[in-house]
Order: sequence, then structure tokens, then C-alpha cells
Amino acid sequence: MTDAVASYYGKRFHGRLTASGDRFNMHKLTAAHRTLKFGTRVLVTNKSNGRSVEVTINDRGPYIKGRSIDLSKGAAKALGMLGSGVARVELKVLSRRQPVPKRPEKLTVAQAQRLMMDLF
Repeated sequence: MTDAVASYYGKRFHGRLTASGDRFNMHKLTAAHRTLKFGTRVLVTNKSNGRSVEVTINDRGPYIKGRSIDLSKGAAKALGMLGSGVARVELKVLSRRQPVPKRPEKLTVAQAQRLMMDLF
């Protein structure tokens, strides 16, 4: 388990492509992390109120110093942190499974290479 600072992103990015190639949906339980593999499931617990949510890493970020994870608005709502915008959280990696791409023909070269490396 890791102590971290979480923030969230939403409407401004809704519908845009994430680094994983998925379309960002601010209502889904997803998150951005700098180093965890796409598809990794993480349990995020708000240390101030004890509320937890399970998210899937599908993007890169956050890009603000001192923050460890950027949550979707849906995940932030589940944690009760919409008002503050940031929260001290605890992160627990649950699994590191790579999801099967929905449309493999749409993968970038880098995504295809990463998928191939993960298979071996």
C-alpha cells in the first residue's frame, strides 16, 4: 500500500482519447498514473473518510508535482472528494492484467509493441 495525493479530471477531457487509446469517460471508474501498466486495477481509499473505489488505469498523469494519481470524476465522486478536488489517499494494486484491446486495428505502434511485450 502506498500513501499518495489524488486529484481528478472530468468534463474538459470527456470523450478525448487517453494514452491507452480508450475514450475518456468521466463517469467510469478509471484513473491516470505515471508508471502503472494500462489495465492495472487499483483500490483507492480516501484517508479522510475511509471511502474506497476500485479503478482501472487507462491514462498517463498526473502532471502536477506532488500528485500521484488522477481519478475520473466518477471515481472522485465515489471517494467524496469532488468539493476539495484533491485528497490524501492510499493506493493498493489489485492486479496488473493487460486488457484485451477493443479494436486492435486502431492500436498505435507503441501500443502494439507494448501488447506484444506483455504477451511474453
